[in-house]
Amino acid sequence: MYLRRVLTLVATCAIATTACGTGDAAAPAPTTTGAATASTSAPSAVVSTSEMPAATPDACATVIDSMTLRQRLAQLLTVGVTGTDDAVAVVGAEQVGGVFVGSWTDKTMLTGGGVDRMQSAATVHVMVTIDEEGGRVSRAADLLGSVPSARETAATMTPEQTYEMWLERGRGLRDLGITVDFAPDVDVSSQPDDSVIGDRSYSDDPATVVAYAGAAARGLRDAGVMPVIKHFPGHGSGSGDSHTGAVTTPPLSELQARDLVPFRDLVSTGVGAMVGHLDVPGLTTEGVPASISPAAMALLRDGTGYGAAPFTGPIFTDDLSGMAAITSRLGIEDAALAALVAGADVALWITTDAVPSVLDRLEAAVASGELSDARVDDAARTVLTAKGALGCA
Repeated sequence: MYLRRVLTLVATCAIATTACGTGDAAAPAPTTTGAATASTSAPSAVVSTSEMPAATPDACATVIDSMTLRQRLAQLLTVGVTGTDDAVAVVGAEQVGGVFVGSWTDKTMLTGGGVDRMQSAATVHVMVTIDEEGGRVSRAADLLGSVPSARETAATMTPEQTYEMWLERGRGLRDLGITVDFAPDVDVSSQPDDSVIGDRSYSDDPATVVAYAGAAARGLRDAGVMPVIKHFPGHGSGSGDSHTGAVTTPPLSELQARDLVPFRDLVSTGVGAMVGHLDVPGLTTEGVPASISPAAMALLRDGTGYGAAPFTGPIFTDDLSGMAAITSRLGIEDAALAALVAGADVALWITTDAVPSVLDRLEAAVASGELSDARVDDAARTVLTAKGALGCA
């Protein structure tokens, strides 16, 4: 098969991104049955960019052109899995670009060779993503032990100590096969500890958030895990919890001097970014949260609207299937389409059952012109670059 021959050139590279507690309040129903029969081999080794052969100018285009439309679209999806069997099934059937390990996921997938089983079913290496912020949002605490919340970290540690902690944590995640962490949270907040952001925020001072989140991101990155900063353009002063309903932030003009500062300072540090389901006066259209807003995506990607450098990393949505701020407006098929049309590179949600219907909807949208081929190829290039595919670096 030509695609598989071409993709023997694809190098496995560490990738990491950050997400909020994506729908972990309730575990999704399993979509596959049967116990995992995992191997016990260790995760694939990280291949650094410096170890890859030099890329030729058209190598990335060659990889993308060798894919069918459905395969390119599948690279733009990251979905939550219940365990090894679910992950192997969805990768084998549809070749999704990423899987998400949630609180409901059977962790023997990470300890019993399940990640390797899944990767062996993939034509293109799969992102393995997780929410691992520390504190109350920690999906690997039972495997790696606990680390303090962001707020406690900033109160008790220096930025350099924070770097060392996340370097060690990142190495632990990488050993489990994790390549992307939806962390650190860079929201600027003074909310009570147990509120939706609360102690997930390092501080209500933007400079403190930059110092500590930047150190955490650097530690993850140096460990071979891609950090993903969240929740653009800032959830720290939002009106509520996007898991339970619509959330409105202060106007864009107010976000400029506070909430957007960490994004402005950190988007050029080798991170991914997650966009929240946030209604932002002065930026988003009424009823169109940032996660599906072309204006919000353009603000992040271009940078000029808030004084940042252009952002070249992958843009992830927050969970599109388990948070009422989006599900009260759109079903998963239309939400995934709206996010990609708006400018996201990866549509994220927490179950695998809708993958075929989402891909059907996306293929139809390309056929009708609702989603352009150019947008699909651009997003696919960004995703493959994050994965370290030869020619897409």
